[in-house]
Amino acid sequence: MAQADEMNRPPGLIASLGNIARNSMGLLLTRLELAALELSQVRNHLLQLVVAFAVALVAGCFALACITVMVGYLAWSTLGWLILPILAGFFLVLAIGLILYARGLINAGKLSMPATMAELKSDRDMLM
Repeated sequence: MAQADEMNRPPGLIASLGNIARNSMGLLLTRLELAALELSQVRNHLLQLVVAFAVALVAGCFALACITVMVGYLAWSTLGWLILPILAGFFLVLAIGLILYARGLINAGKLSMPATMAELKSDRDMLM
């Protein structure tokens, strides 16, 4: 009968603190795994953004070079200059398109971690 009373008794303070510590570690590890997963996604989107800006910069430099050559070439008043405005316009449109693509990535929130932030906020609210 004494053993049955010990089995029905709630766990002591040390056992409860151990359970809290174990659960807290599990919660922390889960949040770290979620953050690591979202950081890998953010890294991929950041790489896309860097490549888009680099190509846009190169395209902008080509446009500037073509426009400069066009101004010099127009001074000679020949018909061969028509290819330069076409090239300059092409590179300018490419640069604008890539910049708009990069801004779209930023505005779409692809560089944020919404799931991790929501979970951390719910954890904070639960603990407060």
